[in-house]
Amino acid sequence: MSDAMPTPAAVFQSFTAYQHTAAMRAAIDLDLFTTIAQGATTPAALAKACDASERGIRILCDRLVVDRFLTKDGGGYGLTPTASMFLDRRSGAYVGSAITFLMNPTIVESFARLTDAVRRGGTALGQEGTIAPNASVWVDFARAMKGLAGFSAELVANLLEIDAARPLKVLDVAAGHGMFGIAIARRHPRAEVTALDWADVLTVAEENARAAEVADRVRLLPGDAFKTDLGSGYDVVLLPNFLHHFDAPTCEQFLRRVRAALAPGGRVVVIEFIPNDDRVSPPDAATFALVMLATTPAGDAFTYAEYDEMLRRAGFTRTTLHELPMSPQRVVVAAR
Repeated sequence: MSDAMPTPAAVFQSFTAYQHTAAMRAAIDLDLFTTIAQGATTPAALAKACDASERGIRILCDRLVVDRFLTKDGGGYGLTPTASMFLDRRSGAYVGSAITFLMNPTIVESFARLTDAVRRGGTALGQEGTIAPNASVWVDFARAMKGLAGFSAELVANLLEIDAARPLKVLDVAAGHGMFGIAIARRHPRAEVTALDWADVLTVAEENARAAEVADRVRLLPGDAFKTDLGSGYDVVLLPNFLHHFDAPTCEQFLRRVRAALAPGGRVVVIEFIPNDDRVSPPDAATFALVMLATTPAGDAFTYAEYDEMLRRAGFTRTTLHELPMSPQRVVVAAR
């Protein structure tokens, strides 16, 4: 047991965590990290390049040094390795755009009303929260999360070990940016992907499919996942970050529809934040439950045991849990 005297430091860090986020948002809005990477390192040079005040740039950069995203040597600033890889817009691993969705006014409001959500046991945004039909937040999600999703999508495509020589029929449910289906289409030239989501959201998936040069093999299916005819004969049905928005009975009901849409021997692939049975580890997956409390009526971060039960009750067999290296998410695969 530690004999160290407790201090309020951690409490105040929690109280002011929003300031970390605001500083990061300002830096991304100003394209500060990319500008430093391109050689503007002094407050004066950065102020000119970012169309900002020198005083403002100095104070913001000093804060980002404290937060360990920038380095400081004399009067100049540089990028830490983390910032260089993930916050320089020119990097193939750039994820800065994700903050646009994470700070979307709807998401921010949901947390501003978290006390009410805790009392209610579900979102205080309204009856349906972010799962309301055609909620505009999902267009922002599709555009903002492409970078993060693209990394995970490649890992999932690799995990599936699909024979590239045979035809493959794929359904990507709540496709959003479309990156999970696109990753499979890029890797397997005989794969045909159906992307299901709201029509406005699918415009983003279509843009990404064109950019990846697979648009001729990605079919758009606009509509409500619970009401739209899913089709049949799929070899793979992708469920990326979808089931967590609903309670277990609703997920089980949907999984029955997915099973009916699969060809014999077909697989459903569930990509999710999946905490351990203790529900407090690993941190990213465990804390995701609070996001669902704030934004949805009944969503949750389900454990593997809970997904396994849902899938088996829906008629699936041989469920397996897979880790995604360097990702906070896990994958559950089940065969029809």
